[in-house]
Amino acid sequence: MYEFVDRPVTSLDHGGRFLVWSMRSWVKAMGDKTCPAGAIAPALGQWRMLPGLQPFLRVMALFNRHGLETFQFCALPCNHISEHEAIIISLLCTLRDGRSDLVHETLTLLVEEEALGEVLTSLAALGKAMDTAAIYPVRRASAPGQTPGQPAPRADNDRP
Repeated sequence: MYEFVDRPVTSLDHGGRFLVWSMRSWVKAMGDKTCPAGAIAPALGQWRMLPGLQPFLRVMALFNRHGLETFQFCALPCNHISEHEAIIISLLCTLRDGRSDLVHETLTLLVEEEALGEVLTSLAALGKAMDTAAIYPVRRASAPGQTPGQPAPRADNDRP
């Protein structure tokens, strides 16, 4: 999460930017008392992400309804990534790294126990849709000689 929080949105790849825009648009639509699906579906269609619409809506609704704290999202024009935006991006990156155990562990700190399985399933479905659309967010390079956008290598003791 710390690799994303308080950084400029412009430092993210297309998938990360897409997620931030989608989260903020969902929050804005809810605040405006309009349908979030109607607000974001056209953009999802342009990015070949319509299969990710329902999982995304489900993830956001579950965080909203079953969150152990109130999630904070920045306004659409803000160029900084909030803590909760960073957490959600990081959860998806961790799933892609094959670490659903860490995602589950983190989710226990974020949502009520009854919602854990559904949030995890929805995040996985969202990730699959993003992968199919070739916009899955990736972690920034942090190791010397590592290609930008390539996931950071795991330590030997970090393998499942």
